[in-house]
Amino acid sequence: MIRVLQIDQNARRGEISTAHGIFQTPAFMPVGTSGAVKALTSADLEECGAEIILGNTYHLYLRPGTETVKKMGGLAKFAGWNKPTLTDSGGFQIFSLKDISKVTDKGVEFQSHHDGSKHFFSPEKAIQVQHDLGADIIMQLDECVPYPVDEKIAASAIERTFEWGEKCLDEHNRLKTNSNSSVSLFGIVQGSVFPELRKKSAAQIVSLNFNGNAIGGLSVGESKGEMEEMLALTIEHLPIDKPRYLMGVGYPEDILMAVSYGIDMFDCVLPTRNARTGNVFTSAGQLVYRNAEYANDERPLDLECTCKVCQRYSRAYLRHLYNQSEITAMVLSSYHSTYFYQDLMKKIRTAISENKFESFKKSFLEKYSSKPR
Repeated sequence: MIRVLQIDQNARRGEISTAHGIFQTPAFMPVGTSGAVKALTSADLEECGAEIILGNTYHLYLRPGTETVKKMGGLAKFAGWNKPTLTDSGGFQIFSLKDISKVTDKGVEFQSHHDGSKHFFSPEKAIQVQHDLGADIIMQLDECVPYPVDEKIAASAIERTFEWGEKCLDEHNRLKTNSNSSVSLFGIVQGSVFPELRKKSAAQIVSLNFNGNAIGGLSVGESKGEMEEMLALTIEHLPIDKPRYLMGVGYPEDILMAVSYGIDMFDCVLPTRNARTGNVFTSAGQLVYRNAEYANDERPLDLECTCKVCQRYSRAYLRHLYNQSEITAMVLSSYHSTYFYQDLMKKIRTAISENKFESFKKSFLEKYSSKPR
């Protein structure tokens, strides 16, 4: 499924083909929770350079509902995106809403955060919903555990994830046979921060021969050192001829670290979520533009950025909009941070193509760790 074009030590540049087109890797997927990346249009995402977006199965299932999305031609057409899409299984959202959900061997029972109505996702149901949403890449239902967690609970979760993976794959193959669709299904490795559980889970998931493999259960509270250790250990057991997806990891320094081990795909709400609170990513680190020190600052958010926001607006203006609760502040800052991430991925791909990834990583981090000027 992935065509590897260049390898620079362990970092790799490639491309993945889907029914809605090709996207380049390493790729960062903006998160379109309910079919839209908050404060941005599909045209904005295209301008920023995004080639694939992520939709949240849990949210789309509840509203507008699977049938509506299906009748409208699938998520990409419904959102006016018409490029590749990936949907998660809903497992992480249910994990994050653990006070209104219950996990059993058969699946997950949960309440809608909208109206309290009760719903149930079996592994088969999670796959059915994602097929109906029409995504190009879909994810197995898995059990993500919190951090810290007892090792016995983490061990139980990897067994459940494996059993659910088998059921997800069977249902996926059945639906593909009946519909002749080209949708791809990824498995998910769990195991928290326990090395032996990570190894066991990786072996189990790889044995099922999914179209791609994801690493889940990281960036949930563990230290950066623990995250890197588990990533390095896990990726050794994942096949090189299939995409490798590190779920929910979004800080630039973590992306660069993960690319150096051979990760192909990333997603995170971080760029736009932070932007909506007055905090954007720049080449010199995070800039909290809502702070008083920028009240009369004529400079753009990022002195080195070529996005249309930085070419036109000042920090002082963005701060003014934010402090007046103008929605335009969210739009402009979200656009900049999304552009910053897509530009970072483009530079990473170029560096790998030129066998200069490690030097690029070093120079980027030296500048990024400085205080925004």
